Parts: sequence; structure tokens; C-alpha cells
Amino acid sequence: MIAHSKATIEDLYKIDGKAELVEGTIVREPPTGDGPGTAAGNIFLSLAIHARNTGNGRAYADNVGFRVDLPNRDAFSPDAAYYFGPRAGMKFLEGAPAFAAEVRSEGDYGATAEAAMAAKRADYFAAGTQVVWDVDLLSPAPVRKYTAESPDRPREYRRGETAAAEPALSDWRFEVNDLFI
Repeated sequence: MIAHSKATIEDLYKIDGKAELVEGTIVREPPTGDGPGTAAGNIFLSLAIHARNTGNGRAYADNVGFRVDLPNRDAFSPDAAYYFGPRAGMKFLEGAPAFAAEVRSEGDYGATAEAAMAAKRADYFAAGTQVVWDVDLLSPAPVRKYTAESPDRPREYRRGETAAAEPALSDWRFEVNDLFI
């Protein structure tokens, strides 16, 4: 029998492309398409403008690593995030973001994908994230806001509505229609 060692954060640093470290295994995430990429970029842009205007916290785009210490997970890489912790130079940020947006790609549908997304949200909350958005461009309610206080009862936002990320960001709002421009 050959013993396999668990991957570490140091192994994750060597990966070319987006990946996370879950249960000692490097989980690669494939590139996304036009719609999800645009939506994630527009969320990040809005967050970045908010950070610049308030001088409080920082916005992060896709593929930035957040190092956490959970029994089954060592890193997140959300599609867009907002973070209040210290800078980390060239390394992953320490701790979970206050807000994370996960934008569904083409393969993020079906029972297996739903279970994986629910598990990831639970990990976010266990690590200290206050709000996670599940962004589903194919849904009549493209933004589902989950909070640590009510992780099983999302608030849904539809086109024409303004989505919020409180309590993580009490003074930031995002027009759902902006996901599609």
C-alpha cells in the first residue's frame, strides 16, 4: 500500500490557475464563461469603488486565496470578496473574507453541485465569513444572500432589485441588473 500525503498550503502556492485546498486535496476550478466572468467582475468593481470611497476594508477579485484553519478546509478562492484583515504581500490573506460571492458556472447545477455549494457555504461561515452570495444567472432570483445567522434561509434578489450584503457590509448595495452588463 502506498501512503499519500495530504496537500498543504505550500503545495497550493505552486498551482497554476484557480484552486482551493479541501480535505487535504487540491481542488482545481475550471475557467468560467462570459456571463459568470462578467457578473463576478462587476461585483468586484462595485466592491472596489466602495473600498476606495470608504477607506475601510478591501475588495478582491477572482483567484485570490484566503487561508483558513478548518478541519476540512485550508483555503478559499471566491469569485469576489471583501476583507477587513491585514495585507499579506505575495501570500494568501489570513482568515476568511467578511463577504464572499460565488458565481455559478455552467457545471454548477444538479444535486451534486448543490451539495458542494452548501458545504462550501457552511465552511465559509465556520471560518468567519458573515455573508455569502450564491449568484445564479439562470435563476429568476440571480442573487441569493446567505448569512451566518440564517445559513439555511437565503434572501433572494431579482432583476430590478438592489441586493445587500449586511451585516458584512452595511453601507454597500448592488443593483442586480448590473450582473448582466
